[in-house]
Amino acid sequence: MYVAVKGGEKAIRNAHRLLAEKRRGCPDVPEVEIAQIREQLSLAVDRVMAEGSLYDRDLAALAVKQARGDLVEAIFLLRAYRTTLPRFGSSQPVDTAAMQVRRRISATYKDIPGGQVLGPTFDYTHRLLDTDLAMPADTDLASSAVSEALQKNEPSASFSGLCPKVLSFLEQEGLLSPEVGTDVPPGDLTRQPLELPAERDVRLQNLARADEGMLLALAYSTQRGFGGTHPFAGEIRMGEVEVFFTPEELGFPVVVGEVTLTECESVNQFVGGKGRPATFTRGYGLVFGENERKAISMALVDRALRCGEYDEEARGPAQNAEFVLYHSDNVEASGFLQHLKLPHYVDFQADLSLVRALRRKAEKESNDA
Repeated sequence: MYVAVKGGEKAIRNAHRLLAEKRRGCPDVPEVEIAQIREQLSLAVDRVMAEGSLYDRDLAALAVKQARGDLVEAIFLLRAYRTTLPRFGSSQPVDTAAMQVRRRISATYKDIPGGQVLGPTFDYTHRLLDTDLAMPADTDLASSAVSEALQKNEPSASFSGLCPKVLSFLEQEGLLSPEVGTDVPPGDLTRQPLELPAERDVRLQNLARADEGMLLALAYSTQRGFGGTHPFAGEIRMGEVEVFFTPEELGFPVVVGEVTLTECESVNQFVGGKGRPATFTRGYGLVFGENERKAISMALVDRALRCGEYDEEARGPAQNAEFVLYHSDNVEASGFLQHLKLPHYVDFQADLSLVRALRRKAEKESNDA
């Protein structure tokens, strides 16, 4: 129960005006454009697309601008907009084996068909501030440098950017637990609320939309003893994948677009015994755009949540499906946290009266004694 606050509408309108002024910043500085955010803050845009569940770079860039760079707020904006869009159906499962890779590495094999493709990554930088970026760049020189870097990182010409999955080598030897498919249509968290126990398809959807920071912390916890997971990065790949859709009037799939995805497959501790040969287990992560930190974290948490499949004792928070799935959504978590800013005058006055009464009672009993 909230008490009415008189004059609230005028105050809120003024707050909106002040917000718009703060968003614009100093009028002497050129206003940032959507194309600049989309092209030069692409990792922020990719995160908003992934956790907002909507693959549209321009809309994600617009959300980043509107939210003044607050990515969780931008994700909220994109999710809200997504609910207004019509739904035409479901696409075919994407084939990441047919990905046109721009980055592809494996920590399990040094020499892999197609080669290790370093691609665009911070992994080999020195993490020193580049003060040259504070000055306007020479467009021609910058374009030349980018072209040269891309040429050096091209995969083997014989594969034309298509590389076989690294873990397929372990699967062929029977050393990796197989992924068992099902004819049951996958769930859809964007249309149906989460229910527990949740099958792996729903868990993966939840993790793909989950807050990157929380997933990172949970994944780290599994490596530090709260989940018993310290895997090998079997393969991490990033690139473009075609999306197929089957229109009812055609009856066969057609390409409707192309999306950038980051995929991680982890090789985890082996299981076996009781007549079963020893095999490695795996975790899986797949997210929109370029975000391998999120994909790796997702793979680790996915494997942690599979502890029941392998008769492992759940000892860490990352192995508790209810804890992970219900609390990793940043839109829901942020909303519940920020509701604390709403008026709670009646609630607090009730608690205040109770505490005062308890103190008076304790003081009276002390005086009587």
